[in-house]
Amino acid sequence: MDNGHAASASTPENATSADILSQALPSILQIKGYNPQATETKWQKAWEAQGQFRTDTADKNKPKYYALSMFPYPSGRLHMGHVRNYAITDVIARFKKMNGFNVLHPIGWDSFGLPAENAAIKNNASPKKWTFDNIAFMSEQMKRMGLSYDWDREVYTCREDYYQWTQWLFLYLYDKGLAYKKEAPVNWCNECNTVLANEQVIDGRCWRDDSLVVKKRLNQWFFKITDYADRLLENLPQLTGWPDRVTLMQKNWINRSTGAEIEFSVENKPDTRIAVFTTRPDTIFGATYMVLAPEHPLVAELTTPEQKQAVDAYIKATQLKSEIERTATDKEKTGVALGTFTINPYTQKKMPIWISDYALAEYGTGALMAVPAHDERDFAFAKKFSLPIEVVVQNPNNPPNNPNVVSDDVYTDYGTLINSGEFDGLSSEEAKEKITAFAEQNGFGQARVQYRLRDWLVSRQRYWGAPIPILYCDACGAVPVPKDQLPVLLPEDVDFSVTGKSPIETSKSFQQNVNCPSCAKPARRETDTMDTFVCSSWYYLRFLDPHNTEKPFDPDIIKRWMPVDQYVGGIEHAILHLMYSRFFMMALHDGDCLGFAKEDKKGDEPFANLLTQGMVLKDGAKMSKSKGNVVAPDDIFNEFGADTARFFILSDSPPQADFDWKDSGVEGCFKFLTRVWRLFDEYFKTAAKLEDDQIALPAYDQMGGEIRSLYQLVNKTVAGVSEDIEKEFQFNTVISKIREFVNALGKVSSETQQSPVYTVALINLLKLLAPIAPHLSEDLWAGLGLYDEIGSIHLQAWPKVDVQALTADAVEVVVQINGKLRDKFQATPSTPKEELEAKAKASPKIQEYLAGKEIKKIIVVPGKLVNIVVG
Repeated sequence: MDNGHAASASTPENATSADILSQALPSILQIKGYNPQATETKWQKAWEAQGQFRTDTADKNKPKYYALSMFPYPSGRLHMGHVRNYAITDVIARFKKMNGFNVLHPIGWDSFGLPAENAAIKNNASPKKWTFDNIAFMSEQMKRMGLSYDWDREVYTCREDYYQWTQWLFLYLYDKGLAYKKEAPVNWCNECNTVLANEQVIDGRCWRDDSLVVKKRLNQWFFKITDYADRLLENLPQLTGWPDRVTLMQKNWINRSTGAEIEFSVENKPDTRIAVFTTRPDTIFGATYMVLAPEHPLVAELTTPEQKQAVDAYIKATQLKSEIERTATDKEKTGVALGTFTINPYTQKKMPIWISDYALAEYGTGALMAVPAHDERDFAFAKKFSLPIEVVVQNPNNPPNNPNVVSDDVYTDYGTLINSGEFDGLSSEEAKEKITAFAEQNGFGQARVQYRLRDWLVSRQRYWGAPIPILYCDACGAVPVPKDQLPVLLPEDVDFSVTGKSPIETSKSFQQNVNCPSCAKPARRETDTMDTFVCSSWYYLRFLDPHNTEKPFDPDIIKRWMPVDQYVGGIEHAILHLMYSRFFMMALHDGDCLGFAKEDKKGDEPFANLLTQGMVLKDGAKMSKSKGNVVAPDDIFNEFGADTARFFILSDSPPQADFDWKDSGVEGCFKFLTRVWRLFDEYFKTAAKLEDDQIALPAYDQMGGEIRSLYQLVNKTVAGVSEDIEKEFQFNTVISKIREFVNALGKVSSETQQSPVYTVALINLLKLLAPIAPHLSEDLWAGLGLYDEIGSIHLQAWPKVDVQALTADAVEVVVQINGKLRDKFQATPSTPKEELEAKAKASPKIQEYLAGKEIKKIIVVPGKLVNIVVG
């Protein structure tokens, strides 16, 4: 099957590893000057020929480490945000591999989606061809970056061997009662001609093209993510490796509220009840009118003939407004009375029923009991339409003799109830419980938990997506496609010019020879496709078992490798992708699909640690074609090399912060890497090739002067770089430390350069550079002769720290007898006087001078000398 990749023109298909390496070597010793393009191409071919980055997931001899970047949409070209994301994860993966982990670092393509379909319409081309051409180009860009991907695990969400299992997972959720279809008001994007989930509407606009979103009522498929609302919320504290702002965003989106659902009767309609959810049942005696969402199903029934024209006009106007516009607290309130009344079950007073756009069908029950004395929006509405305002919670700022004062500063806090019948004098907290209990006892209400989170709407009226595997039979209704008949393939005989419905509906072949699996009568296929976020909600599992043709993944492999140890991607996915992935993981865990025991919390969460990298900016703004500030990665690769691009994109800021692109910074990084090359070039002129990297060093106590200082710097640098990567992935400080190290190496004397300590310093420098600048490090490693001897630098162990060399810089302490130098020893500036004195007296040389003499006095200057006065 075509995998979308163009074959490398410069590498014969039957080339062996030895063939490639014979081309790769000899190394830079024969190159006059640092030539990154030649160096990088050479090593990329060598690594690919060796299969250096393939992972054996069955290997249990090493601890596992799963490093993953959010996989890209094949838009056509990498941008610098991609480069930053992938460089971050690649450094982590390479670092962990050198630290003894069995590292899995895969890549794939989130390749279904609207842009491919729009491009097909615009260019009269197949979405598949557009997608696969883009993948071919982008994968070559990734390989130019030297990313350590296991390409054998590459997945495409738009290929049958992937979306077969996306459809399988849909049916799994359907069988579990977690996938259902219903008519509902939905978010509709006129530009995309499709439905959007609530999470895909940002400030009332489409998340993809920023166009205004309107409401429609359609029959749509949903996933019952609300069944997992409590678990999604309760698990957040265990995600200690996630940024606090991401877990807070998810908490706020789920937004669990406790309160009561109260039923209000309708005047002259004894069989009609209106349910209202409120978090403040303590204020119900102050409810003076009711507000229904314009989309509420009872609006038509409750509208009097006199009000119908005004109500219909208002509903039509509301459909053009975004949710953010409708709910803004500073927006002027609008509404229309329906002409009917409801009865407050506690006061038995009539309350007029209105519709207003600040009530939303998706929140609560779509009906609000309005308490204008204690809610700012209700207050503004009541003031505008001259509706009653009744105080029922005592404002402590009101005078005791006039508790019913209402000011423009609405009192919304808890307090003591007044004007609330038998509940007067109770605190709000007590009243909430007792007022709710009264409703339960009298059969018109109950305690309830409410969420902002809504079920995930997954239907899309587009072509380029995974077909929903459902059949419709006149006799049997909705029937799932049998799993052994998957995948339901996308048809190719479609008309992309159709609007307002799925292009799949224009296909004749899609509905041919379709029979109901239950009764064998003719049936019809569902023509909606799935939201592409369904495809990306489980891809991290498929990477672990990508070639399995019997099932989506093997539970034994999942149990051994999940969760992902480090996930890297953009903050924009905090709610969408990340919450959906958590839901999928929990639902699969509950069905014993993942190999974890039921009580094992590891089976609930897909990503143990999450890093959300900042944006790449230029001239203070996010790079975009419209702003004319885009820097193309290929331009950097062609002029300076991929190592320079990697080095620079990691050098300026912590990965979580935004990165401000400066062309001068790129040139500076290239000059630095050139300086590293020259440092080794000078060394190669005088040093013989090494046979291995185990250099015979003198004992630490025997080191002195500049050699001792250099050895201390080597260990200090290794320790600092290791800590900065291990703890917070502070690659900018890592690079700063490496720069300081190189500066120090450039200043050592020619005598020290002949020391094995200097050779060890160079070897450790290359190992520290290897995850960041992998091509240059490999080439210089080969120049040392170590590639031939022990293999790639990327397969070597990360340098170890000699702990004794991390103490404060050693100083030389002289020992005098009556002011004359007789011996020396090493100590630290903080060594106590008593210890210095004892060490001086214990010296065999000093003991010879002290034989038969009386010590009159001992003078100790810490860090400098011990002078023994004898007589």
